[in-house]
Amino acid sequence: MHRDMNGDHGPWHVEVEGYLMWHAEVVRAQRQARAFTEQLPWLTTAQREEIERVYLADRTAASRVMLERIRDRAVELRHEYSARYLRVKLRCLAATVVSTCLVLAAGASVLLVR
Repeated sequence: MHRDMNGDHGPWHVEVEGYLMWHAEVVRAQRQARAFTEQLPWLTTAQREEIERVYLADRTAASRVMLERIRDRAVELRHEYSARYLRVKLRCLAATVVSTCLVLAAGASVLLVR
């Protein structure tokens, strides 16, 4: 199940999307396994089924590893960009405070000169 950074479950559509994407990957692997064994017409039915089973298991394991790497990298990037965004917000806040202080100081000096 999908969990956000706080450990809570994400929106239901994220769960459904993940399920549908994984299901599509499994179906694609099944088709490729079948296409592979069709190139070997001398196989018996049992041999064909075993090769398709092993092919499917290998392909889905590789896909899972790849998806886990992508997920982990997405989490890393989310943390990295969140930290950068916070630094940018703080710089903007500091620039706003400094600008406001300068404007107020300039206004005060104009009033004092009169």
